[in-house]
Amino acid sequence: MERDIINQLLVWKNKETRQPLILTGARQVGKTWVMQEFGKKYFKNTAYLSLDNNPALKDLFERTVHPKDLIPFLSAEAGVTIDKDTLLILDEIQEIPKALTSLKYFCEETPKIHVIAAGSTLGVSLHSGVSFPVGKVEFMTLYPMSFYEFLDALSQTNLRKVIENKNYELLNSFHDKIIDIVKQYIIVGGMPEAVKEFVKSQSFIPVRNVQNKILQSYEKDFSKYSSAEMAIRISLVWKAVPAQLAKENRRFIYGAVRKGARARDFEVAIQWLMDSSLIYKVSRVSVPNLPLKSYEDFGIFKLFMFDIGLLCAISGVSEKIILEKNAIFKEFKGKLTEQFVLQEMLTAGIKPFYWSVNNSQAEIDFIIQKDNEIFPIEVKSSTNLQAKSLKVYKEKFQPKKSLRISQANYKSEKNTVDLPLYLTAVCFD
Repeated sequence: MERDIINQLLVWKNKETRQPLILTGARQVGKTWVMQEFGKKYFKNTAYLSLDNNPALKDLFERTVHPKDLIPFLSAEAGVTIDKDTLLILDEIQEIPKALTSLKYFCEETPKIHVIAAGSTLGVSLHSGVSFPVGKVEFMTLYPMSFYEFLDALSQTNLRKVIENKNYELLNSFHDKIIDIVKQYIIVGGMPEAVKEFVKSQSFIPVRNVQNKILQSYEKDFSKYSSAEMAIRISLVWKAVPAQLAKENRRFIYGAVRKGARARDFEVAIQWLMDSSLIYKVSRVSVPNLPLKSYEDFGIFKLFMFDIGLLCAISGVSEKIILEKNAIFKEFKGKLTEQFVLQEMLTAGIKPFYWSVNNSQAEIDFIIQKDNEIFPIEVKSSTNLQAKSLKVYKEKFQPKKSLRISQANYKSEKNTVDLPLYLTAVCFD
C-alpha cells in the first residue's frame, strides 16, 4: 500500500541543508515499512538497524557517538556499506539513548549521510530525561492512513483524483458512492494491518479482530514502559476517552475518569498517551484572535483517539451499523464524524483548536488559523445543516469564511461553505 508521506521524505532527501530525520507516530502505523520502502525506492542501498534488544549496538553507542567510528561497525551489522547513496535507518532509537545523541554528530560531521530514526515511545523517553540533539534533527509524523490513502488501497485512485481536483459538479455525481466509502473507512480506520485485512477479505469481522489485537498490544505497552501505578492511570484515561467523546459537551472532565479525580491525578498519564501518539489534545480558545496559539487554554480541552477504526473497536460500534442509512454518522452524538474531521486535518498539517466561552452552550467544534485568517468549522453528523453555535459565533466575530462539514453536497453561499466530509483534507489547498 502506498503512503503519501513518501513524497515528503523525498523532499527531505533532496534538501541541501538536510539534517537527520526523526519519524514519529504511534506503534503499528507503518513507520518501519515506510522507511524501508523509501530506501528501496530512492536509494542504492538501505542499512536497516533495529536498536530494540540489541546488546551489540548498545555497547557500540556507549563507546562512541561519532559517525567516523560508528559507520564501519553499523555497516558490518547491517551488511551494507553506508555512504552517501545509502539510507541509514535506526529503528526504535529510544532504546539506546546514546544513539539519539549521535544524531547531533551525524548532522555536524557527516551531513551527506541520510539518516532516519524512529521510535514509538520516543516522546515518553524524552520526558524521562534522555539527552536530545536540539536543533540538529528534523521531525516528521506518520499518522494512520488517511481517507485518501484508504481510497488508494481500495484501488479507487481515480476517485481520489476527482476529489482532489475539487470538480464539484462531477463530485455531486459520485457523492453517494464516496459517502459509502467514508462509512467503510470509519469502521476500518487507518491502521495499515486493518486496511490490508479489509482489502483482502472485504469483511469487517476479521478487521475487528485485527483492531482488538492492536488495542491489546497497547494495553501491554502501558505497563512495559511505565510503573505499575502509572500504567493503571494511563489505562483509565485511555478507556475514558471514547466515553467522554460521546457526551454532548466533549470537554475532558477528570472527575469522569475516576470520582473525585483532579488534574494532578491524571496529567502525567495524559502526557504519556500524547507522547506515544495514541491520543490528540484539542485545546479551547475563548478569544479567536491571531495568533490562535497565544489564546490557547491549556486547562480546558478535548481528547481524541488517534485512529477512528480503533475508536469504533474500543467503543463496541457494531459493523452492522454501516448498513443503516445514516446511523454511523449519528453514533455517540456524532463523535465519529468529529474524529474523522480531526484526523483528516492533522494529516493535512492543520492544527485545530475549538471555541467556547464560559456560561454559554455555544461551541464550535474546530477553529483553525490559516494564512493569517481564522476559520470556524462546524461538524454535522447528518445533512441537517442548522448550526446554532455557528450562528452565535458569526454574529459575535464576523469571520470572513465559515465552514460546515457534513454528509451534504458542496455548496457555497455568502461567507459560509458547506463541505462534504471527504473534502476536509483539501478544503484549504
